[in-house]
Amino acid sequence: MSPHTPPRPHDRNWLSLLLVGLTILLVLGMVLVQQTHPVPMHDLKLADGERLKCVSYAPYRLPGQTPFDEKLVITREQIAADLTALSKITECVRIYSVDQGLDQVPAVAREIGLKVLLGAWVNADPKRNMKQLDHAIGLANDYADVVRVLIVGNEVLLRRERTESEMRELIEYARARVKVPVTYADVWEFWLQHPKLAESVDWVTVHILPFWEDHPVAIDRAVAHVADVFDEVRSHFDKPLMIGETGWPSAGRQRQGSEPSQVNQARYIREFVHIAHEKGWNYNLIEAIDQPWKRRLEGTVGGYWGMLGTDLHPKFPLAGPVTERTGVASLLAGAGLGAVLCLLLSMGRRNGPLRAAALCTTGAVAGLSAVLGWEHAQLAWRDPFEWWLLGSIGALGLMTALVASHWSATAPLTSASEAWATLREGRLHALDAGQALGLLRGLLLFAAAIAALLLFADPRYRDFPVFLYLVPALVFGVTGWWAASRLGVEETVCGLVIAVCVVGRWLPEPLNPQAIAWLATGLLLAGPCLRAAVREHQQRKHGTHGGVVEAVKDETCNPA
Repeated sequence: MSPHTPPRPHDRNWLSLLLVGLTILLVLGMVLVQQTHPVPMHDLKLADGERLKCVSYAPYRLPGQTPFDEKLVITREQIAADLTALSKITECVRIYSVDQGLDQVPAVAREIGLKVLLGAWVNADPKRNMKQLDHAIGLANDYADVVRVLIVGNEVLLRRERTESEMRELIEYARARVKVPVTYADVWEFWLQHPKLAESVDWVTVHILPFWEDHPVAIDRAVAHVADVFDEVRSHFDKPLMIGETGWPSAGRQRQGSEPSQVNQARYIREFVHIAHEKGWNYNLIEAIDQPWKRRLEGTVGGYWGMLGTDLHPKFPLAGPVTERTGVASLLAGAGLGAVLCLLLSMGRRNGPLRAAALCTTGAVAGLSAVLGWEHAQLAWRDPFEWWLLGSIGALGLMTALVASHWSATAPLTSASEAWATLREGRLHALDAGQALGLLRGLLLFAAAIAALLLFADPRYRDFPVFLYLVPALVFGVTGWWAASRLGVEETVCGLVIAVCVVGRWLPEPLNPQAIAWLATGLLLAGPCLRAAVREHQQRKHGTHGGVVEAVKDETCNPA
């Protein structure tokens, strides 16, 4: 081809696949390398005896353990092991209930040398509330040397399970019968909305969680935000003030500028504790140990607020620099394996250097996505059903790179409905690569449309599923612009849903890197469908006929 000869359509196709794939690898590589850099931050002086004031303790760290299992009773041995591990970093634990064996905590804490913030769980069941409260009062009186305060209810007003007057009645009932101070714990805004509640307590206990604010606070401003809120709340009340919950998650969905990460969690804890000790704040950190069961309530992020993992090992040091990732060997291995596999599958075809480079790059993206997707799955997927469903979607997504590597020059990409018709006729042997890819595209477009719709409608606790759809977006999004590709109505509708939903999800948080990645992935995946809709509109406008999408003859090409 001479320098003045325009590139053939299939050359343009492979060049685009190569350039987009390299861009993805470059961006991911920069992020991953950055995660290996040690980040310096304030040190806590544990060698000088400095310990945390208090941490929230829930024992539900083992598989199957959840507070929703009414038959579950945590053993004394597990509680003793947990509190022994925690005694190395804190002088106190906060518990939220006295059910399921948690009434053993004061006795174990006494033996280990820890103090306790004892909680009585209050909900919408009046009879259960009184039984719980009486039990907690008895424990507080029996262990008055250990129990610092009795906390009557946690975020009850936030959940709208009791009214302010009902809470005052319960608190005053406890104060008349217990030997220790009494408080109630709720998000700071609810204390400002119910200031008269302070008349019934000995302490005002507020929760200040920068990550969960209606307008999330980035890590750079998080501790300063807590200080501002603390001062504002203190100006409204003449009672002692305690921060009952504050902390930062180590994994999960980013909320605007608030990014969950191990580095950010370490930074928040260490900076907050430094300021809190300097200012003499009374505080409790959430939380002691990761709680996998909370992923049911708060998504992935809910399970990773602990300073210790479920194995009771610290997730980060309290002194010295912290890294997000210790190395990239597994990621490099995944990318290399994917590149080699795609290249091997393409052997026997007419492999020019451009095609070979594009397939190697696509395979590298697939291998890297597989490793990163596996890492995310171990954090986020909660039960066998999710492992089966999301794992199947992930496997189908990775298959697109493998099938594309074996794409035949005589097999244009068909619509999913055409490929399905071939299967229904029992002609599995007649299913060529173009039909296989068409069927994969239809299934993945449908799955991505459902995911995009759910994330758009209910975003608070849902992760961005970028690594499930990144490879299909690359294969179908790039090759779909020029390939001899047919789309059915179903694919076009799914593509339009994806495009609208990813844009709608990105608009409220335009600077969120995770939202940007999901926007790019969704638009790339939906690109051919958007083009199909535009072409259909133009055909109708000019009175032409044809299917939903028929390749324009002078643009028709094939990635082979």
